Amino acid sequence: DAIRDVRKQVQRNRKAWDKDPKELPVFGTIASKFNDDGLTAFYHALLNLINQKKNKGFTSSIPETGVKESSSKTIIIPGERTRYLAEIADTVRQYHLDTRNQADAVRERWHLASALELLDTGTDSPDQALARLKQALEEAQNQVEPQTDDLITAYTASSKAFEKDEFVYQVRDREFRVPLYTKSLSHSKIPKIARPGFSDPGDQYQWMRKENFAGQFPYTAGVFPLKRADEDPTRMFAGEGGPADTNRRFKLLSSSYPAKRLSTAFDSVTLYGFDPDRRPDIYGKIGTSGVSICTLEDVKVLYDGFDLCAPNTSVSMTINGPAPMMLAMFLNTAIHQQMDKFEKEHGRKPDENEAADIRAFALSTVRGTVQADILKEDQGQNTCIFSIEFALKMMGDIQQYFIDHQVKNFYSVSISGYHIAEAGANPITQLALTLANGFTYVEYYLSRGMHIDEFAPSLSFFFSNGMDPEYTVIGRVARRIWAVAMRYKYKGNDKSQKLKYHIQTSGRSLHSQDIQFNDIRTTLQGLCAIYDNCNSLHTNAFDEAITTPSAESVRRALAIQLIINREWGLAKNENPLQGSFIVDELTDLVEEAVLVEFERITERGGVLGAMETGYQRGKIQEESMYYEHLKHSGKLPLIGINTFEDPDANYADMANHLELSRSTEEQKNAQLERLDAFKAAHEDARETALKRLQETALNGGNMFAELMETVKVCSLGTITGALYEVGGKYRRNM
Repeated sequence: DAIRDVRKQVQRNRKAWDKDPKELPVFGTIASKFNDDGLTAFYHALLNLINQKKNKGFTSSIPETGVKESSSKTIIIPGERTRYLAEIADTVRQYHLDTRNQADAVRERWHLASALELLDTGTDSPDQALARLKQALEEAQNQVEPQTDDLITAYTASSKAFEKDEFVYQVRDREFRVPLYTKSLSHSKIPKIARPGFSDPGDQYQWMRKENFAGQFPYTAGVFPLKRADEDPTRMFAGEGGPADTNRRFKLLSSSYPAKRLSTAFDSVTLYGFDPDRRPDIYGKIGTSGVSICTLEDVKVLYDGFDLCAPNTSVSMTINGPAPMMLAMFLNTAIHQQMDKFEKEHGRKPDENEAADIRAFALSTVRGTVQADILKEDQGQNTCIFSIEFALKMMGDIQQYFIDHQVKNFYSVSISGYHIAEAGANPITQLALTLANGFTYVEYYLSRGMHIDEFAPSLSFFFSNGMDPEYTVIGRVARRIWAVAMRYKYKGNDKSQKLKYHIQTSGRSLHSQDIQFNDIRTTLQGLCAIYDNCNSLHTNAFDEAITTPSAESVRRALAIQLIINREWGLAKNENPLQGSFIVDELTDLVEEAVLVEFERITERGGVLGAMETGYQRGKIQEESMYYEHLKHSGKLPLIGINTFEDPDANYADMANHLELSRSTEEQKNAQLERLDAFKAAHEDARETALKRLQETALNGGNMFAELMETVKVCSLGTITGALYEVGGKYRRNM
């Protein structure tokens, strides 16, 4: 409409009534779009004009588009789907309304049946009251849907299943047998699953629809029937210096565990897609507050000694902007390990068919998660490096590659609320924005032609746990909203309905003043996460308020989880939150608040529309300032900070006694030497690989499939630079 109106105005201004408006020098461009067709057309027209007027021979390597407007605009969310969040809110509310209506009908039928049983004398004499009662019972029966009775029957069956001494269930082809009771030191029989004692079938039905046993829809209590006895949910975050340094820290953290659950922190140089460099602004940050990784060889060293395809090994990588490159390096490392294993076992290299089988096995077996959540980067953090459209295209390419190559044990994205919370959002906003981002990815992947059950099981979530009451229910609310939306709106299967999430205790709740109290806060937050059946957990070290944690403080943080899981009595039960009045009320309250936020975002054009106006960032800043105001005024009591302060403490002196973790000159220089050696070894192949990657991007091919080859000969920084040229750099909307 805009280009049509401008063309008509230009036609009127020039009185060019004999010309077709489309022939006029009017170009439709989108200023925020990289490689815009309209701007390319204007550039070619300008070159031609200069050539005509000045008799020059300017040419361009950029091909002409054949149009005068933005024809290749990427549609992330189709226009007819922009109200998806409001539709999800309607779906969840309708689900609860249906639940209440059916529960009332079941309860009425039960009451009428009980009354009829009391009144029915067994005589054949007509009785008007009895007839009316039977008619009312029949009408009540007609109000109850068949699946309602099925659910009530399932309640009884599930209760009996958890009454036994042992629970038997299957995951894929494996059968698990788990004892359902533990004995306390007082010889009390402690149930792993405490069962509700409802006799009213209306209550039974309502509980099954709102709560249910863990492992059953709507998964409010958890997505698995029971916790794994052989694997604690521990996943500790680590990264420092070069790859060999972090490899040693990984081995320290996992030495006491048969299950190796590694979580990788990268330095800021890596997070922004740069190579280590001698430039002062980069050199000082190499290997500080995270590990420096820039080549495939670095990743091989980073995970050396860990079998990435072992069933008890999983790896999480906290990286976003350069996530596609890092993921390609990681998957190549997993494949390389299996190739080496074959060579050692057989004394030769695999042939072409064997290599293809090994590659397929590695991709289908490797376990882990890459964060790769670009929406939250714009909203709550700042490591966007590519334009949002281009970054989303690469995310979609990763997911399509996972589908094509049967990568089923690795999560293609960790949709993250943690950073949103750390930036200042309260727990309700954290949950609402994170789920909204998750549903945006769902809509985008669907618009690319993927089936919901092909990609939804590859999505995972990451939340913070702080001190606010809403954190007690953040996981159960997330699971219920996701499950209901997946089943009733997107028609996803059981696997698609299961929301799995990682918890990290709140970094923002840690304070440098009376730093020893931080472990107490972390313990309470960790207890909340374990009670809510999180799928993995990182407990922060007390000194993270000041520095990268030491080995000693990390050991203490790890002990928090171990003490809760192994020593704390109530943790022997796996559904301690179910049946609590306050937990039930909080769950409903937080859920409705999230749905209201969905509607606010919808009013602003959905998640992407709201991002254009800075809605999410503004909301986070408001809530952050509110918290800081309460903290500094003393209205929000914080022990050791604004109340119960130690009058004799010298906090500056205490902080000075903490050892600050910084990478050494030797570590930095070693990393630079490794990079130089890698570049020298692959100098001949680098340019060809980069050109092939750029052509794939420009032609709309699968960039991740090409990156799997590119990372073999190119460093992180060179790949980032090449992709900037075809995808554009990130620019924040103002």
